Order: sequence, then C-alpha cells, then structure tokens
Amino acid sequence: MFAPLARRDQRAKGLTYLRGLLLDGRRKSMQPMAERLGVDHQGLQQFL
Repeated sequence: MFAPLARRDQRAKGLTYLRGLLLDGRRKSMQPMAERLGVDHQGLQQFL
C-alpha cells in the first residue's frame, strides 16, 4: 500500500498511521492515536 512512497521512513510512518487507525479507541486524532501506539505524535502528524 505504501510502496510508491520513495523514502523508507515515510513507508514506516504510513504503516504506523494505518495501524493506529485500526486500533481500538474512540478518538482517531493524532495525539490519542500516537499514545496508543507509543510513538511521537509530531512525527506521525508530519507524515500526513
């Protein structure tokens, strides 16, 4: 799905974002999603 992205870090953040969308949780905004994933919300926000 993220293979067309040129950089490896972009593909990794894309997969992390997708995983966050699929996790349980009512809020799908960046900060709560990043907390559930254990990643920095700013890095995830920069992907978008």
